[in-house]
Amino acid sequence: MTFDMVFPHGCYVVGEVEQVKDFDASTNGRFVQARDKQTGELVWQVAVMDADPTLKPAQKTVAVKILAPVQPVPPAPMAGLPFTPVEFDGVSVTPYVNQAGRLAYSIRVREMRAPRSSGGRAAAQAKDAA
Repeated sequence: MTFDMVFPHGCYVVGEVEQVKDFDASTNGRFVQARDKQTGELVWQVAVMDADPTLKPAQKTVAVKILAPVQPVPPAPMAGLPFTPVEFDGVSVTPYVNQAGRLAYSIRVREMRAPRSSGGRAAAQAKDAA
């Protein structure tokens, strides 16, 4: 999938990049960071706000998991904006049924970066479609 398919209105970083806990391996106060089962990469997480104006407030903030060997760094804040715009590359979305029995989605990405200019985004979309 492309970033624009998941976040057509863009998104903003609203939290810190954090390690994801491996609940099976962590015991007695010993924290073990999760690794992706397919790639073996460390798993990090960042909260982002979806800029889609049609979403309900409870649906706006989502966690995005980032697969990376070292802690990813969000883009630099932009002057005059309360939140930092962000884009992701290598996006995959996995549907699952949550504990409440509702359909939910896990968003995993390979890279976090500053938004491209509109020309750069169009070129990237053409490249991804090829």
